[in-house]
Amino acid sequence: MAIVGKIKGTKVKNPMLRINDTIFSFDILEKKFICNLPKCFGNCCRYGDSGAPLTTDEAQLLEDILDEVRPYLRPEGIAAIDEKGTSVTDFENEKVTPLIGNEECAYTNKDGNIFLCGIEQAWSDGKISFRKPLSCHLFPVRIKHYSDFRAVNYEELAICSSARVEGESKSIYVYKFLKEPLTRALGKELYNELCIAASELKKNGTLKK
Repeated sequence: MAIVGKIKGTKVKNPMLRINDTIFSFDILEKKFICNLPKCFGNCCRYGDSGAPLTTDEAQLLEDILDEVRPYLRPEGIAAIDEKGTSVTDFENEKVTPLIGNEECAYTNKDGNIFLCGIEQAWSDGKISFRKPLSCHLFPVRIKHYSDFRAVNYEELAICSSARVEGESKSIYVYKFLKEPLTRALGKELYNELCIAASELKKNGTLKK
């Protein structure tokens, strides 16, 4: 474990925690967060510069599971996928999910005025073994890969203001709330090391409590 300063070429804020080849923004350890769907309406599935980022394997998987996921999607989502494909390439030349028009992800469903993930609904019903794209599961945390390390950063967005209020009220840190997706992304061993490091840094006053 090491505390490092800002690294040139990254968006990770200063200071940061480094464990092996992974660098964590202190925001992940200090900020508090709990998703609050009745207040935010699932707008992370609706607003953004493009669709949800996908790995190459995820893009292929969405094509493979479309038939199982299709019953969980809205007609307009199905139409967007049929027109554009199960994944598209965005303005940064990265694979992402297609959108309905220029707003919500084509894989969304709705419960009243709340946007939900049709992929996750299919997974919850046992129709598929893939829960949802890792980038969605991790949100609002992003992982960026560089040549010799990866950076794990928290994005503080206006659409998640209710989640910050809820996190503060229940005193749940970002890294605790996102235990499952962070473990999925980093592995159980590294996640456990992160928790130990956070505890030590809080004890010695390096981190805000």
